[in-house]
Formats: sequence, C-alpha cells, structure tokens
Amino acid sequence: MPVTRLKLGKLKVVRRQLLQRYEHQPFVSCLAGLYGCQWRRYQRARAQPGECCCSKVECGSFGLLILTFFLSFLFLYFWSEAQNDYIDFDWFNFGTLGFWFPWSLVLLVVAAALFTYIALLLVLAVCLLSEGQRLYLHWSHKTGIVVALVFSVTATAILSDLWSKEWKTLLLSLQVTAPFLHVAAVSLMAILSWPIALHFFRMNKKVRQVAVLGLYLSVLFSLYLVPLGMYSPCIKEAGTLGPAPTLIGHRGAPMLAPENTVMSFERAVEAGGAGLETDVTISYDGVPFLMHDSTLKRTTNVAEIFPNRTHLDASMFTWAELQQLNAGDWFLSRDPFGTVSSLSETDCSQAQNQSVPSLAQFLEVAAGSGRLVLFNLRRPPYGHPYSQSYINTTLQVVQAHINSSQVLWLPSEDREMVHAVDPELQQTSGEKASIQELTDGHISRLNLHYSTMSQQQFSKYQSVNISTNLYVISQPWLYTLAWCAGAQSVTTNSIHILSNINKPLFLMTQEEYSLMWILTDAVSAFLIIAVFIFHWWRERGLPFWSGSRQTHENGPYSKFRTDSSEVICFRWSPLHSDPPDGALVSLPLVFNP
Repeated sequence: MPVTRLKLGKLKVVRRQLLQRYEHQPFVSCLAGLYGCQWRRYQRARAQPGECCCSKVECGSFGLLILTFFLSFLFLYFWSEAQNDYIDFDWFNFGTLGFWFPWSLVLLVVAAALFTYIALLLVLAVCLLSEGQRLYLHWSHKTGIVVALVFSVTATAILSDLWSKEWKTLLLSLQVTAPFLHVAAVSLMAILSWPIALHFFRMNKKVRQVAVLGLYLSVLFSLYLVPLGMYSPCIKEAGTLGPAPTLIGHRGAPMLAPENTVMSFERAVEAGGAGLETDVTISYDGVPFLMHDSTLKRTTNVAEIFPNRTHLDASMFTWAELQQLNAGDWFLSRDPFGTVSSLSETDCSQAQNQSVPSLAQFLEVAAGSGRLVLFNLRRPPYGHPYSQSYINTTLQVVQAHINSSQVLWLPSEDREMVHAVDPELQQTSGEKASIQELTDGHISRLNLHYSTMSQQQFSKYQSVNISTNLYVISQPWLYTLAWCAGAQSVTTNSIHILSNINKPLFLMTQEEYSLMWILTDAVSAFLIIAVFIFHWWRERGLPFWSGSRQTHENGPYSKFRTDSSEVICFRWSPLHSDPPDGALVSLPLVFNP
C-alpha cells in the first residue's frame, strides 16, 4: 500500500520545521559567539521550560551589564549636554597642567565608545534571551563591563565635584529633550516586552512571574506618567513666543579670531552681534586694556618676551610693555574651538599679528558700529598705583570714546557714584535681587549665568522694564531655551552660528505635546499587549504531532535532539504487499548542523 497523503503531509511539515530550525542556527551562533565566544553549537545550551535563563554568576553579570548601561548612558548624556562649556573645561586643564589639549573631546569620544560597547552587549543578551538561549558572558566582556562601570562612576564623581553646576545644565536640557527621551524609553520598553513575555509564560514558579511582570509594569507605568511632571518653556500657546534674544559677542567672536582682540570684535560686528562683551584691566601706568585672565600666560607670548614675569599679574605691566606682546599666535597654534581650519589665509595672517588692545580701541569699534558694550572691570592688586582710582580712570575713557547710553555698566563698586557722574550709563547687575532693590539701585539690566534661567523671573523683571542677559550660551538648544523663556539677550562664543537661527529648534503647543504623549503611550500599550497575547497563544495553543502523541512545541525553548524524536515513522509496504497490522518502517532525517 503506498504512503498515504496524510503521512506525506505530516512528513513535509516536520521536515520544514527542522529545516527552519537549522537554517536559524547561524544567527544564534553569531549571537552566542559575540556575547560568550560560543561559536560552536555544542558549546551552548537552551533554557529548558521552567528553567532560569542563566546561572547565578551569569545572572549577576547580566545585572551588572544593565547597571553599567544606565550609568554609562547617564554620563554620556551629562557630558554631551555640557558641550556649551567645553572651552572652560579645557582652559581649566590648561591652567592646571600647563599645556593645551582638547580633553573635553577625548572624554566625549571615550564615553561614547564605552556606551556603544555596553549597549551592543545588552542587545546581544536580549536577542539571546529572545531565542531561548542560556546566557554565558565571556570573561573579556566581563572585564570590559567593569572598566566601563569604573570609568563612568569615576568620571561622574570627579566632574560633579569640580563642575557641579553642569548638573543644572543637564536639568535644563531635559526641558528640550524630555519629550523625545520619553518616546525612546517607551519604545525600548515595547521592544523588551518580547523576551519578557516569552520568559514569563515559560516560568513554572508564580513568584518569579509576579516579580518579573511587576517590575516590568512598574517601570512601564512610571514612564507613561513621566510627562505629567514635565515642564518646558518651549511648550506654549501659539502666538505667545517673544522676539529672539539679541546676541552679544563674548570677547568678540572667539571662534573666528583670538579673543579680546580688535579682529575678534570686528568679526562679531560682521556676524550681526548687537553688542560686544570684554574684560578690562588697568596697566601699571594707568591705561585700561583688554585681558580676561589675571596673568598674560594664556593669550600672549609673555613667556618669550618676559620669561621671568609669566606669573606676574597682568596689571603690573606698563602699556609700552604690553604693546610688545603678540595676542594672536596662540589662537592659531592651540585652535581652542577647532575652527582655525575654516579660516582663510588672510584671516590667519591677520590673527597672527594681533596685539593686546586698549579699552579706547575697543570702544571705537563699538561706537563706529553702534553696538552696545558690556565689560567686567578687574580691580588691580594691592600696591598698584591705580588700585583706588581704577573706576574713575575707566569711566573717563568711556566718556571720551562712546555714547554713555551704549554702555552696560557692570562693575558693582561705587555704583551710586558712577550713576551720579553719568546717569546715562545702563546700570547692569550680575546678581538677582528683589525688584525693589534693583529699582533703588537704578538697575535696568541683569547679567546672569544661563543656569539661573527662569521664565517666571524673566517675566517679573520685564514687567518693570528690567531686561535680562544670559551668559555664556553657545549651543543652539540653549539659545532655543533662552528664547522660549523670554531672555532679551545672550552673550555667546558662537555668534556666527546663533545669528542664523530664525526659529526655536523645539516649539510646540500643549495640545500637540499631549497628542504626542497619548499616541506614544497608546501605541506602545497596544504593541505590548499584542506581544503578550502572542506568546500566551504560542506557548499554550500551538500543538504539533510527533508520532501519535500530541505535545507542545514550546516555542524557541524546544531542544533539538538527534534521537528517536527526530525519526519520522510511516507505514510502508515492500514490493507493494501489505505488512502486518501496526508494522512501521522508520526513516531518520539527519541534518548536519
């Protein structure tokens, strides 16, 4: 009697299942090889129904991997959002170590590389769990995880101690990135639902099921509700956005020319800056000049001209001595912003020949272009000939070279006297205070660090005609936040970049954000429920036939064995004669893995 159609159909089905299983082996081999160096099939094992996905040691390694992933992500996010202040970090290291090196970029690259490595390991682990494989992490990866963990924790601790204000920057960044981080986090939870649902329905202990599902749902629902506590000035009603903050060049345009030089201020004017900011010191013979640092070491060649006076206070040099110094060559050799390569040969030649400018030269550039000026005035050390009269000396130069209404007078010493001598000066304070105190002090503008940004306070000050300037903002996302918060002006290093921003990078109405939030949560909830239903249906309701007994395939947990379970039995009649009832002829199907 020939093989019946029913038996042939069963044979084809089982053969197709076996082929699919073996065709899938290269993918699993690649995952296990990369994660645990288990490239051969006999080196790895599947988690059997009811078993844990790994041993206690490997479970600890997996937990450490998850912890390292979050800590390395935290540090990478923290450091990437601190880009606005990289130049301060690099100059701090220059002052400490005595030589220039872009440590900030090196730290960013290392953090990004370690996070990428940890993220790939985590992806491999999740894929192996999705395939029902028992986890085994190679010792070299365990070492790498420890290195990444130590680096992330150490770097975060050191920077938190030396540069704690950057945590405020991180909190500010969430006012722009939080909606997108929320979408990413919910999407990640939707992806993780696959291995979690698969293992949930394979567990034979209720305690484990409750623990896994409870933890997963707790995190998921927390993410769903996070937007309730989110605040951003860039989520506002249509038509309520104010004008863009005007730009004040921080020491000119320090990305395009050496800071605090005539060339730098000219480039800031050309880039469209509404004001110019600088730092003023008094020379030993009473000439106000531009210099930010207390010494000349960083931005001049004082080590070549006066090698024995490199650590001397800048105000202890005469104007004639200052004129001997070069104030531009350092910019070309150190390239602090990485922008020298974009300059033309003419610009490089001009930058190389810059000298230390006087306050009078600076004011002439501002007066000629009609720009506002804002400057810090540093008091000379004790024993300096002008340590008591430096304010009067500076005020005389200001009145002689520019209209007083263009000057934002920042020095707080003798403010009442200065206002009495020249009431047209725009009195500017560097500290917050009550409205009563500010009006009593004739303050018309505040000059505040960007980390103090507050939409409510800006509105309160604006109601009494006190405008707010924020310093130093060089990243477009920070400029966007200042714009939405209502700042009237910002001091910036990247005036040529921010001047080209015509609208906020992030701006939406409350209705648009609510729709984004609800759609993200609803779509993810639907997908997660579908995944759990699918795994429940597959693990509980997919029968297949082996011989004459009905069993369950157990999804990816079914372990392939080259034994009697792989023997396909069917009735066969040699020479077309009927065998005795119940006689079977076995045909083994053998596949080389």
